[in-house]
Amino acid sequence: MAGDAKKLQPIIIKRVKKGGHGHHGGAWKIAYADFVTAMMAFFLLMWLLGSTTEGDKKGIADYFSSPLKIALLSAGSGAGDASHVIRGGGEDLTRMTGQVKRGDVAAERSTINLHQLKEQQVRAEIARLEDLKAKVERKIQGNVRLAAMSSQILLDMTHDGLRIQIVDADNRPMFASGSAVVQPHMRELLREIGALLAEVPNRLTLEGHTDALPFAGDGRGYSNWELSADRANASRRELLAGSLPDEQVLRVQGLAASQPFDRVDPTAPANRRISIIVMTREAEERLFSIPQGPAPRPEPVPLSAAPAAPAVAPGTVAAVPAVTAVDSSPGPALR
Repeated sequence: MAGDAKKLQPIIIKRVKKGGHGHHGGAWKIAYADFVTAMMAFFLLMWLLGSTTEGDKKGIADYFSSPLKIALLSAGSGAGDASHVIRGGGEDLTRMTGQVKRGDVAAERSTINLHQLKEQQVRAEIARLEDLKAKVERKIQGNVRLAAMSSQILLDMTHDGLRIQIVDADNRPMFASGSAVVQPHMRELLREIGALLAEVPNRLTLEGHTDALPFAGDGRGYSNWELSADRANASRRELLAGSLPDEQVLRVQGLAASQPFDRVDPTAPANRRISIIVMTREAEERLFSIPQGPAPRPEPVPLSAAPAAPAVAPGTVAAVPAVTAVDSSPGPALR
């Protein structure tokens, strides 16, 4: 009976329900830390490979293939460049390899690169100005009216850039006599040149020149200085009418007869001219580097430092400096 009671004892099953968001433990943190460590090691390896010279890379590879051979050799820019027996002493290896070595020569390389870049810019600018010169010549030869003035148009390369000179002639003056009124043929030429100059980014300088024949009044009124400046400014307006941007004109100046074209005959018609200079970048930099403002005034001399007058003995007359006589008679008649 006792055995039957044990067999008939009920079996109790206890069911425990767990929530859907229970605690999973900290195993994921260990896996994440391993992942971050591996990524850091990978990026560190990439950085070391990027900062190591080719000679060092080859030297490391050679070391694992034959370490004894590398131990008996000395490195050049890297162990792979070794070609000599080890010398006594040695140099600081931190200044022979990697980024430190490149840092030593970075300034020198940067200077060389800037110099080469500037030379390339100068060559490109000269080539552009030579191309502009050829375009102006073709434009003049392709126009019948402008071709008749080809003898009065001079193009040459100067230290400041391309210079376009339009000189006067007895039978074909550029301006009305003694004024800044532009003649029709000169107006057409300047507008054609203005359209061509608008195609280049270079700044311009306009210069007006006259001959040495002065105006009546001995320079006290309207003179060749005002006339040359007015003619240069009138030429600027015609260039603008030919689609030249106003901001491209850097300087307009009148030089009168201070720089004659024909030095043998200062009154020759060729001395009456307009110069258009297409400036290079270097010429612009030289112009802007000129210090502006008035010159410094000289320091006053103290009275105590002034030389004393020589003593004059009683009964004598002190010597008086001679005065140069000035001829005030009127000069030759001016036209």
